[in-house]
Amino acid sequence: MHKDRLFGLFPITPLTRRRLINFRANRRGWWSLWIFVVLFLLALFAEFFANDKPLMVRYDGGTYFPVFFFYPETEFGGDFETEAEYRDPFVQELIVEEGGGWILWPLIPFSYDTINYNLAQPAPAPPSGENWLGTDDQGRDVLARLIYGFRLSVLFGLALTLLSSMIGVAAGAVQGYFGGWTDLIFQRFIEIWSGMPVLYLLIIMASIVTPGFWSLLILLLLFSWMSLVGVVRAEFLRARNFDYVRAARALGQSNRVIMFSHLLPNAMVATITFLPFILTGAITTLTSLDFLGFGLPPGSPSLGELVQQAKSNLQAPWLGFTAFFSLAIMLSLLVFIGEAVRDAFDPRKALNPVASAGSPVSKPAAVTKRRAAE
Repeated sequence: MHKDRLFGLFPITPLTRRRLINFRANRRGWWSLWIFVVLFLLALFAEFFANDKPLMVRYDGGTYFPVFFFYPETEFGGDFETEAEYRDPFVQELIVEEGGGWILWPLIPFSYDTINYNLAQPAPAPPSGENWLGTDDQGRDVLARLIYGFRLSVLFGLALTLLSSMIGVAAGAVQGYFGGWTDLIFQRFIEIWSGMPVLYLLIIMASIVTPGFWSLLILLLLFSWMSLVGVVRAEFLRARNFDYVRAARALGQSNRVIMFSHLLPNAMVATITFLPFILTGAITTLTSLDFLGFGLPPGSPSLGELVQQAKSNLQAPWLGFTAFFSLAIMLSLLVFIGEAVRDAFDPRKALNPVASAGSPVSKPAAVTKRRAAE
């Protein structure tokens, strides 16, 4: 990384450099960020690690990539025009023995909806060499569903956090900047809207519209945008009469320019601090709805459905352990990242000017060390 640019592209101001160093000084948050990023990147490419389709097939001198392309069973000497069922022993015999080829499987030869019909015990089956975390009561691999469910939960949480933050920041900016009747009417509307029974509305909507990723996202977005309104509103109310804002008005700049070019950067400090915690709440909300049966459609890879499996199959403790540790680790990582972001944007934390390692030390601590040395 260039000394004055982030990733060699974005310029780094002294304030940004101080925040980056403060963030890195929080070792728990720093390592939590790297662990979460690695897990999320691996989950994004889950099809290459957990799939019931081979990564590559060699048959009769030709090379095939079922993970990318559709191949009918007739392509390998079968009888049907439908896609080849590569886990079928008959198809494997066609490829390996009659075609003189071989099959390269992913590390986990199951997708989130693959049913293992060759279990040694009735489902839910305990962990084994084939199913590392066992199976659920439908014979589906728990590890594969955990990987896909983690990806789906994080993507849903990121989408909900981003959209709700955009709406909440815009609403809080309008309230705080204009004040008066605009602020009063918005506040009364928020008080009424926040008192709506969200769970009952979800139950009603589930009986009218089949829940899906986007329908559930839109429905939760109707109520989740209020989380940042108060913070942004307070920042705009505090800064709207500052001298630089008055000077911008005197120069003839429009309200939109003043709001989003002068006031919004100050409000974004508090907003960014809250984002990891909002993401945690979004993932928890989706998990809770899936557990209650009002979330994603049945069969979707979901952490909440995994918790429901654990509740319904107390004789299979591996389901409960998997659900608990996966949620506990994921949410703990996000909370630790949020704490590090909060420390990074804390104006009370300053850098020790004589620290060679660049570790942030608060001003009172630096003064105490200097006095002790004297």
